[in-house]
Amino acid sequence: MGTTPRSRFWWHYLEMVVAMLIGMGVFWPVWVGLFAAIGRPDLLDRGDVAAVQMALNMTAGMAIWMKIRGHRWQDIVEMSIAMSAPFFVLLVPHWLGLLSAGALMLAAHTLMFVTMLLAMWWRKDVYTADHASHAHGHHVRGAAVNVPR
Repeated sequence: MGTTPRSRFWWHYLEMVVAMLIGMGVFWPVWVGLFAAIGRPDLLDRGDVAAVQMALNMTAGMAIWMKIRGHRWQDIVEMSIAMSAPFFVLLVPHWLGLLSAGALMLAAHTLMFVTMLLAMWWRKDVYTADHASHAHGHHVRGAAVNVPR
């Protein structure tokens, strides 16, 4: 999908967001089962635990989809860090009582979209390339590419 660098950039972004949403739905029952198995289903009610499981669910969904689409492990790791960093960074102000659980989730989700876009911008050679080039390693890291708007 997408024949211009700009459309490929935004298509990559949309695919990752959809994969993250799917990851949230698919992996949520795993957490419910895990915490039930250890006799602590109440832990899922904690804001910090909810933020970590949310970040991991979305990262897993996105990473799996990126691998299916042929991205290199380096690209997957970079995007996984960019996507999940806001959740982990904002745990500190949450633990200090500066952010409620709701504010933590809202801020982390909002910042996540920004950090993902920044990571894509940083590696626009990867995210403006056709998916077929990922599978065959044809994109050149660091190559000059027009900036998508």
